Amino acid sequence: MDVARRSTMDTAAGKGRRPGPMKVKVVDENDVVVVGAKASDALPLPLYLTNAVFFTLFFSVVYFLLTRWREKIRTSTPLHVVNLSEIVAILAFVASFIYLLGFFGIDFVQSLILRPSNDVWAADDDLEEHERMILKDDARKVPCGAGLDCSIPQIAPIASPKAVAQKVFDKEVVISTPTDFSTQPLSEEDEDVIKAVVSGTIPSYSLESKLGDCKRAAAIRREALQRITGKSMGGLPLEGFDYESILGQCCEMPVGYIQIPVGIAGPLMLDGREFSVPMATTEGCLVASTNRGCKAINLSGGASSVLLRDGMTRAPCVRFNSAKRAAELKFFLEDPNNYDTLATVFNRSSRFGRLQTIKCAIAGKNLYMRFTCSTGDAMGMNMVSKGVQNVLDFLQNDFADMDVIGISGNYCSDKKPAAVNWIEGRGKSVVCEAVIKGDVVRKVLKTNVEALCELNMLKNLTGSAMAGALGGFNAHASNIVSAIYIATGQDPAQNVESSHCITMMEPINDGKDLHVSVTMPSIEVGTVGGGTQLASQSACLNLLGVKGANREAPGANARLLATVVAGSVLAGELSLMSAISAGQLVRSHMKYNRSSKDVSAVASA
Repeated sequence: MDVARRSTMDTAAGKGRRPGPMKVKVVDENDVVVVGAKASDALPLPLYLTNAVFFTLFFSVVYFLLTRWREKIRTSTPLHVVNLSEIVAILAFVASFIYLLGFFGIDFVQSLILRPSNDVWAADDDLEEHERMILKDDARKVPCGAGLDCSIPQIAPIASPKAVAQKVFDKEVVISTPTDFSTQPLSEEDEDVIKAVVSGTIPSYSLESKLGDCKRAAAIRREALQRITGKSMGGLPLEGFDYESILGQCCEMPVGYIQIPVGIAGPLMLDGREFSVPMATTEGCLVASTNRGCKAINLSGGASSVLLRDGMTRAPCVRFNSAKRAAELKFFLEDPNNYDTLATVFNRSSRFGRLQTIKCAIAGKNLYMRFTCSTGDAMGMNMVSKGVQNVLDFLQNDFADMDVIGISGNYCSDKKPAAVNWIEGRGKSVVCEAVIKGDVVRKVLKTNVEALCELNMLKNLTGSAMAGALGGFNAHASNIVSAIYIATGQDPAQNVESSHCITMMEPINDGKDLHVSVTMPSIEVGTVGGGTQLASQSACLNLLGVKGANREAPGANARLLATVVAGSVLAGELSLMSAISAGQLVRSHMKYNRSSKDVSAVASA
């Protein structure tokens, strides 16, 4: 392996000095060129002493030269006439200037070239410049050089003997090598199964039951799909996932899994507790913006939340021969004298499902019955559906002419924007508020209270009304909701109604401070069931302290998660509205949400 310059690690270590990190660039699969020479290599001293020496030298010679310059002007001596001491001072000035420029200036100039110069969030300690390594000739296009082996059969990745990158961190050398994706031939048994799937003899969906090995079934299904379509799935990871955990619960006929980065916003001070909020997203700027909102809330004393309602809904549709019969059932269901009987029938389906209300609506001879029940720490769609089925079976005894059209008649309403959810609520209904101090608005959010309130009225209220919005009286609540939902294993499709939100901003304390609130009537979350049991999502729930069911107070974890979602939305709303008010939105997205890759090159690869 050819190296353009000798590593400074040996010389640095030999003289007791902490070596700095090196950046490398791959020329080809055999060559590495070190491009990260540091100005701190100039003296065999610790870094802080080297900097101190050159800082002192620079300012000393500048002071000396300026003093001599003034004397020459006062005595009318030509400036180009210099003595030995002045020559030495000039050389020292040039040397120290070159050192300081090399140490502090190169990264700054590169940041100007590679991305916009203005840090719109104005937080010096929020972001760091990360070292980038470009690995060439990786035809699989996986996220990193040590990518996952997605081949069949599954064998351990074979590391290439040639190192393509070397990083020096303090005194530890880390060698990164590319994964060799070449594999051994398929076994005869696997090859026979693949051919049977391709020919249609064995249905793809039955592989798990026939093979008894979920991972092997996914690998065979993946290979069969590649042969049928003629398209490679090399960039989709297969290894590193527990396929047993999703069998019969999360996904059918898997062929791999998607990788989504998870960022952390916070800490968010909410109801006297701090939460680090996980957000799974591919939208640059989102986590940074929410984090800034959390900072503003924390500096102002934190936010507080109130849970207004907690009840999941399901609304079956039934039909009668006449509207009169439909009305009779409506009156029966809404009669308080019948509630205890209906609740007993409903509640026997679950330990946690408890019937709360039944709201009915008639359309001709069709009746829609909206059942609402508490569901503990589960999101509760299955729980409420089982209870509703029990009630329908019970009603058939007295209303034999009732024709059940469907267990869900869209009056629930699930995964669709609906006024009934906006008005009546579904899941958890939460209000979250905070008072942001005026100096925090100016220093952290870079705007003022009056401008924020005016923008909120004209954008979130008036503008949304002009657009005919339904529950969309906010800036971007769905951004935060969907990111947290994906990270914590919620149903991403329920982002539709869960993002219903109205954002309010008002000046208080004679216009000095800002009162901001979000009201979200239908946050649908759970901490048990569904995707919450997957390892990654379970880890994110554990980070928030809401993993699994709460044994002491059933439902407390899910309610707490709902308030965290609302608090995070509050932070996101506050930051985005401030960015728009200060005219920072476009610049921030150009900095954080713009790819630096050559798209044309990627497309042609």
